[in-house]
Amino acid sequence: MKRSPHAFIAAALCLVPALPAQARGLLDYVGECVPFARNASGIQIYGDAWTWWDQAKGKYNRGHKPRVGSVVAFAKQPRLRLGHVAVVSRIVEDRVLMLTHANWSRQDGERGHTEQDVTLFDVSEDNDWSEVRVWYKDATGLGATTYRVHGFIYAPGRPTPELTARNPDYVGALIDAYAGPGSAPTR
Repeated sequence: MKRSPHAFIAAALCLVPALPAQARGLLDYVGECVPFARNASGIQIYGDAWTWWDQAKGKYNRGHKPRVGSVVAFAKQPRLRLGHVAVVSRIVEDRVLMLTHANWSRQDGERGHTEQDVTLFDVSEDNDWSEVRVWYKDATGLGATTYRVHGFIYAPGRPTPELTARNPDYVGALIDAYAGPGSAPTR
């Protein structure tokens, strides 16, 4: 079932203020996605991101439904030669969630920075999170590339509090992107 952008915007507007200052440490990380995801989730897997799904078998529960604190494991593909891993920070609705990850968008021309509450849309035909699109800061909107995903690796214990805090900056930019080209900003 397709959702209108307005439904997502309404859900996004329910977000609360930014992360407390003492929680910024995890989000100040600069580096690759794998060490960030390992540290943020507690999932102790090593090696390239594309190997995480198979490595998790028998060690961690895996599935195709997002849970806060779980790691979404992107498959190896032409645009992601080493795959990608990111931590689910919030579930917005059935086909929309927020993730926190490192080394995706460029910030000040550099890769490696951490981004909190980045929008991830399920665009798979079967609503199974096997294909997604990701917010990309450089494009200030949802990227046009569809990425294959293996699924979610469920973290032991409770999610890191830093990951579940709300970041209104991304929500405002998302609302602006939905306004469309030539439209006046809505925030």
